[in-house]
Order: sequence, then structure tokens, then C-alpha cells
Amino acid sequence: MELRHLEYFVTVADERSFTRAAARLHVVQSGVSAAIKALEREFGTPLLERTSKRVALTGAGEVLLPRARAALDAARAARDAVDEVRGGLRGTLRIGTLTSIDLVDVPALLGAFHRAHPAVTLRLTVSARGSAGLMDALADGSLDVALVSVPGRPPGTVHLRQLLRQPLELVLAPGHRLAGRDEITVADLADEPFVDFPAGYGNRTVVDRAFAAAGVGRQVALEVGDITTGASFVAHGLGVAILPRFAVPEGLDVVVRPIADADLDWPLGVATSAVRAPGAAARALLAMIDDHLRAPHGSAMLGA
Repeated sequence: MELRHLEYFVTVADERSFTRAAARLHVVQSGVSAAIKALEREFGTPLLERTSKRVALTGAGEVLLPRARAALDAARAARDAVDEVRGGLRGTLRIGTLTSIDLVDVPALLGAFHRAHPAVTLRLTVSARGSAGLMDALADGSLDVALVSVPGRPPGTVHLRQLLRQPLELVLAPGHRLAGRDEITVADLADEPFVDFPAGYGNRTVVDRAFAAAGVGRQVALEVGDITTGASFVAHGLGVAILPRFAVPEGLDVVVRPIADADLDWPLGVATSAVRAPGAAARALLAMIDDHLRAPHGSAMLGA
């Protein structure tokens, strides 16, 4: 069994497409198809169901996938060990991040890493499901490290180091009935339409838990995927929002107020898989993150 065949199989399983897998692997599609067919002949059973519209794992494919990832991880760890002895890191580092977070200077971080380890290919991705999607990708082996927002205890599939916390505050349009109040409570917001983020995003989880703890329901009228756009929707009268201060652009015509009776701390952390030790490249990146943290007003820096 060739490791290359397992790599092609895992990539097709991730992409659910032979075409996208070939593009990601920088090979011709016929080469990917041939590798999968060779693997299926070796196992004596189909691993993928192919139709004109989709590619899906068979039962045998579902069983093979985590074991194929483990084999590739073991091979990567062996290469890392040899590369460290030779004095240089190689391979691919798969990094997950949140959209538009201004608390880590991600371009500067990756630039510094690339200068230190130019033979490592960096692959950066986001998830439409926010932190929940990134943690699932760490668990299934398709990411090596991710910046995530995970309030409370993380799932057992990931190891999480919290980097900092920032309070979430209420953002209102200037003419809103609560804009002139010095103290606002969760109960005051019971009938308000909210601009918020999809389930799975850390800030959505923090706010949902605060309202549930207060026994107050709320209406999410508009979901947006980019945290930096939320305040702009508020400014145009589409609802209220609860956001970290960095997500409210300077000069935007909104009013920002604290909420007096709720625990609304938004955490940012860095996560790796709890079932696979991070490789040498991931460890090198983890060692550099603290040097690229930004701490806006109100943020609390957390230790390792």
C-alpha cells in the first residue's frame, strides 16, 4: 500500500470531488482516479461512491478514513523527526482561523513563520461553521492548528490554550430607545431583533448562554458570517448586536454600552488535536503566536 494512494484517498474524502482533490494535490485528475482504483483493488471493495453530482464514502471508506489519516500523520511525524535532525522543517502546515479577527496579526505571524521555515507550505482556511467547524477539522485530522473561540470547556477531541479574552458589549443605533441609558440589562433586550452570527461561532455561544442563564429569549433577525460587518448592520437600523469592541469600526455612527448583569467575555485561543501530537511545524507556529497578539482596550491577556 502506497502512502501516496492514502493521501489521494483522504484528499478526495475531504473535498468530496476528484476535480478539487486533483487541484489541491497539483496532479491530473486521472492520476487521482487511478490511485483510488488501485486502493480499492487492494482492499477488494469500493471506498467511494461516484455519481455525476457527488462523491461519498462507502461504509468501507468511512472505516478506512481515520486510519488513513493516522498513517499519514505517522509518516509526517517521521519526516519531521528527520528534518529536525537535518536542521530544517518541510511539509505542509494546515491552519484554521476565524474571519476578521483583529486580535492576532495573522499575516505578520505567517510571514514570520515563512521567513524562518521557507520549505513549509502554509495552507490557511476558515469554516462556515466558525469555531465548531474548525474543531471538527482538528478532530478529523484535516487541520493541524486553529485559532478558535471556545467558551467554557472545550471538547475532548482538542487541546486548547486560551490566549486572551475581550468583553462583549451592546451595539445600538443612535436613535435606539436604550441609547441614552447608562445601565442596560439582559431583560431590557427581550423584544429586540438581533444581528448575530451562525451557531458554532464563539460570540454567538457566549450570548446564547447569557440569555439562557437569565431566562430571557431573543430573536435573531439577521445572521452574518463576518464579525466586522455586524456593527454596520446595526448602524442601518436592522437590529442590535453584542460584539467585541474590535469589531466596531472607528467612526461608525453607533452607540456602545455594557450590559450590566451578564457574563459576556469572548475568548480567543489556539487549538490542536488532542489525539495526535502536533508536528514540528505546528509546534514552531505555536511558539510564535504570543509575539503576534494584539490587545485592544478591555482585553485580558491569558497565560499559557
